Amino acid sequence: MERRPIHIAMFSGGAASAYVAYLMVNMHGQENCKLFFTDTLWEHEDNNRFMLEVADYLGLEIIKRRDGRTPEEVFEETRFLGNSRLAKCSSQLKVRQTVIYIEELRDEGYEPILYFGIGPHEAHRKVNLVDFYSHQTTGTVETRFPLIEGNLRDIDIKAIIQNEWKIKLPHMYELGFSHANCGGRCVRGGMNHYRHLYNVWPDKYLAQEQMENRFRENLGDFTILKRKGEPLTLEQFRMEIEGVYPSNLDEEENDLPCVCVFT
Repeated sequence: MERRPIHIAMFSGGAASAYVAYLMVNMHGQENCKLFFTDTLWEHEDNNRFMLEVADYLGLEIIKRRDGRTPEEVFEETRFLGNSRLAKCSSQLKVRQTVIYIEELRDEGYEPILYFGIGPHEAHRKVNLVDFYSHQTTGTVETRFPLIEGNLRDIDIKAIIQNEWKIKLPHMYELGFSHANCGGRCVRGGMNHYRHLYNVWPDKYLAQEQMENRFRENLGDFTILKRKGEPLTLEQFRMEIEGVYPSNLDEEENDLPCVCVFT
């Protein structure tokens, strides 16, 4: 059966995926495009406001899917604490919902083409996504990366959304976060991210620290952060930030969110 192409912007609730959706609609028309968002139940409340305003600006509805579990519940069920190297919350809560939606579209006679908000500075991630979506469904899914192809930078995109679209960016950007997913609690955010999280939202940092401590009591020496390949607990890192312990705060192992920031 020949399927009709349908263009899907993998909407993360951030600026890059919003602008990718804009480029997609301009090229293929509203009637051939959709916004797709997978909810982890950890998202900041202002993300929803931003997404609705972008959807209204583009003239599209948002297709929302949720597994029903939070990342913490996924960690508990899989007995694996998400960390800076591997996060099963992404595969369980976002990728799985995306694959289900792809198959639903195919059953309806559509062939989905996925659009991701990866910029030129993250071009290496394109290879992983292309490979991933060639194996996860009943047939290879075409993936497109307009920001890489157009060599568009994040700072330019944010200025366009604010100044031309007249849409206020998600509150997390105003607070200095590099991405707006999972309400600041991204387990793959890295040390710079967690240092910033502690300075801006110490209560959320402590919630992550307490979650990590519970897992360590039951599962052993597992941590969200690592330094030079060795476990670094959030409690220890907090003590370093507070100046209780000596530290090397200029060292950074990982400062990129997981792939869910693009989906």
